[in-house]
Amino acid sequence: MLQCIFLLSDSGEVMLEKQLSGHRVDRSICAWFWDQAISQPDSFKPVIASPTHYLFQVFREGITFLACTQVEMPPLMAIEFLCRVADVLNDYLGGLNEDLIKDNFVIVYELLDEMIDNGFPLTTEPNILQEMIAPPNIVSKVLSVVTGSSSNVSDTLPVATASLVPWRTADTKYANNEVYVDLVEEMDATINRDGVLVKCEINGEVQVNSHITGLPDLTLSFANPSILDDVRFHPCVRYQPWESNQILSFVPPDGQFKLMSYRIRKLKNTPIYVKPQLTSDGGACRVSILVGIRNDPGKTIDNVTLQFQLPSCILSADLTSNYGIVNILANKTCSWSIGRIPKDKAPSMSGTLVLETGLDRLHVFPTFQVGFRIMGVALSGLQIDKLDLKTVPYRFYKGFRALTRAGEFEVRS
Repeated sequence: MLQCIFLLSDSGEVMLEKQLSGHRVDRSICAWFWDQAISQPDSFKPVIASPTHYLFQVFREGITFLACTQVEMPPLMAIEFLCRVADVLNDYLGGLNEDLIKDNFVIVYELLDEMIDNGFPLTTEPNILQEMIAPPNIVSKVLSVVTGSSSNVSDTLPVATASLVPWRTADTKYANNEVYVDLVEEMDATINRDGVLVKCEINGEVQVNSHITGLPDLTLSFANPSILDDVRFHPCVRYQPWESNQILSFVPPDGQFKLMSYRIRKLKNTPIYVKPQLTSDGGACRVSILVGIRNDPGKTIDNVTLQFQLPSCILSADLTSNYGIVNILANKTCSWSIGRIPKDKAPSMSGTLVLETGLDRLHVFPTFQVGFRIMGVALSGLQIDKLDLKTVPYRFYKGFRALTRAGEFEVRS
């Protein structure tokens, strides 16, 4: 049973406090937690035992979601609930940051009231929550100012809360019935200074946008499900068909939702290469970086970017490129926006970094963060075989798309 939830900013300020039971948790626990976080900046622990409480934390977009309890409970339940809270707030507010939280205090508190009751998770499905609490918009804000009422909670309880499928309303009707399935993947890779691929894996999601009349029963199968690892399902997925035949059988929520997430490890190749060369002597450092296509995925690679932090000992930098735009920000971050890699020439960036007086050569070399996007292909090789609709007699339209983008893609120098 959770006893309290805190939302902390990236400076440790308590933005929101929600007491969940009769036992009041003192806010001083946040100061203790923040001291622990500062003393161990490179060690993220989702579960921490303080002298008086067990603490569970999830970090999203600069905001720490912190839950406290004095009783033993399954830690994964607490962490999963905090992830649900973060996802719901992100959907409602259109993002997650300190300003959005402070501007929508009332809605955040109303959502927490419905999502957890006396310390136990209650209603966490976004579709049901949106029927209970209206998402913020300009009209509701104007009405709250005019009428003086700031509540967004509906007067009637959604029918689906008493249903066997609480994530879906029973009386949905559409003139056109359609289901769209998206494979969205992020590639995490680490390449060492010798150009050797140390780690390469894919973290992916199967996202579904469903608009079907009635209570449909869908089955989704993959051509190569054996490559999937660390799968995680939406509550609508029946576990037994997946265990037996690797088939996803489910009654979908209405609208957009994440059906499952997965990981695919030990990939052998990356779509692009980055070759940095840094030579330092005589109080300066010469930089040369080459970017190009390593393995052509058959689709356009665009939104290619490269960022790195200039060491603190750098006084000035003069960097130019033969393609794209190079910017050096005030916090000494160098950003190279390439966009789409041309086929007739490999983009390159070169220049000189001037060191502080008294330094002959550079001793700390930067790590390069690479970004890219590939529409229409899943680099993991995962392929959707078929999507079938049971229990409903009418035809429906189905569509499939794929997208791969860079996650934590690092090249060391």
